[in-house]
Amino acid sequence: PKGRCGFGEREERNMKVVGLMSGTSADWVAAALVNIVRRGGTSQITPLAFASVPYSRTLQHRLVELSLRGQVAEICHMNAYLGELFANAALRVIRHAKCRPAEIDLIGSHGQTIHHLPKGIREPGVGVVRSTLQIGEPAVIAERTGITTVANFRPRDMAAGGEGAPLVPYAHAMAFRHARRSRLVVNIGGISNVTYLPKGGGVNALRAFDTGPGNMVLDAIVREATQGKRTYDAGGRMARRGRVDRALLGELMAHPFLIRRPPKSTGREEFGAPFVQALVARRRTTRLSIEDVLATCAAWTAEAIGSCRRWVSGEIDEVIVGGGGVYNRAIMDALRGVFAPAPVLTFDDCGWSSKAFEATAFALLAHDMLQGDCTNVPGVTGAHHPVVLGSVVPGRAGVPILQARRPR
Repeated sequence: PKGRCGFGEREERNMKVVGLMSGTSADWVAAALVNIVRRGGTSQITPLAFASVPYSRTLQHRLVELSLRGQVAEICHMNAYLGELFANAALRVIRHAKCRPAEIDLIGSHGQTIHHLPKGIREPGVGVVRSTLQIGEPAVIAERTGITTVANFRPRDMAAGGEGAPLVPYAHAMAFRHARRSRLVVNIGGISNVTYLPKGGGVNALRAFDTGPGNMVLDAIVREATQGKRTYDAGGRMARRGRVDRALLGELMAHPFLIRRPPKSTGREEFGAPFVQALVARRRTTRLSIEDVLATCAAWTAEAIGSCRRWVSGEIDEVIVGGGGVYNRAIMDALRGVFAPAPVLTFDDCGWSSKAFEATAFALLAHDMLQGDCTNVPGVTGAHHPVVLGSVVPGRAGVPILQARRPR
């Protein structure tokens, strides 16, 4: 997927790029400022600063409702509103780094996913139509910051027959591939996903896919059970007081998504409010405590991640975990049991921020898009061929493409 897709080779120079990301949990906008330099056809990343803009509890509720029952007028408004919040996050991380917007070359914004239909719907005359929708208007971001903004990364892969996800494995390969150790990179956000990097392999050799829910189900259980008084299980403390119910765990492990072959991706459409409400109802009928349900779902998250070995051929020498789930001790303890004796490390142990990595990934995707690189991985998403990901909204100084040429 590292083929040239329409632009010429660039001179080697540093570019300062902001990456913006809000995940399935819809709790904050993460902003990472990085320096990227092109050497030998490969982008090398140096983290500079990180900042975040948290969503209010009310906004988080509105976004969850939007993903399930959104009206056109509300989607239209929230697209522009989140554009303002994403722009604020970009300006905040730039100030945090003691830089000025004029010093920043580019912004890459993933936006906020409110619906994702990777399997598609068959329509007469055209066949299966796959679709996805991320909001957080990039024109607002470019206007407020004056910086060229790349957004809408998923649709081009889906137009090429892919699922549009996961996209971060491209960055996992750049950051974590190793000549002598095969690594499983795990991201536990709202949804959990894995990237298997065989030793000595490049982007083409990796395997990656979503494994199922991560923090999203756990957070929703806490909200439902406490009637919104709590929004998540801080540190996994509630789960660690509970007991894993083996019968319920067995039912959860039999979920159809877990046994579906890759490529596969998922979200609230599969593990959202109806799924959680059924779990909470099950708690009432079986007299399980909220702590027991959380303990069981934390174990489910870990075991679902472990089930990736069905589709990964080769040894796993190390497991490297990032995302918000890294701070849930119940999940991390369960992961260590699932993957023993292989060591389970965190992104922070390897010199990367667990909080900032996904935002960093979209900074890289934006940068490499302007280099003309195809940054989807067809073996991961199911796309028919490599494509350039992202749409460009120019900033006040135009698009920072150094030397364009016709496609070859």
